[in-house]
Amino acid sequence: QVQLVESGGGMVQPGGSLRLSCAASGRILSSSAMGWFRQAPGKEREFVAAIVWRGYPTYYADFVKGRFTISRDNYKNTVYLQMNSLKPEDTAVYFCAADPTSVITTPEYRYWGQGTQVTVSS
Repeated sequence: QVQLVESGGGMVQPGGSLRLSCAASGRILSSSAMGWFRQAPGKEREFVAAIVWRGYPTYYADFVKGRFTISRDNYKNTVYLQMNSLKPEDTAVYFCAADPTSVITTPEYRYWGQGTQVTVSS
């Protein structure tokens, strides 16, 4: 059974940084595209970043370009999201996802993690 477990969330001041990790079980990670999505209270889940199994190309939402970086380590079965220059509007629950069933930037993935809270506040 495939499991995705996110970690690395927390509270940070505006302008700060966090690195999220998503540890995957099984062989899913080595052959699947992976994505990060986020959901703020009262809002729909939105795309943040995605990466194909080779590690390139990568895809980003416009609002995180230049600030966030997605990467993966297939030997460790882990995907990362480095988040820099965080803003209060980045506050949300961040979800890791694997194995898209449609366009990679849409929230249509076969497997999801439980989410990790990121709060950006002074």
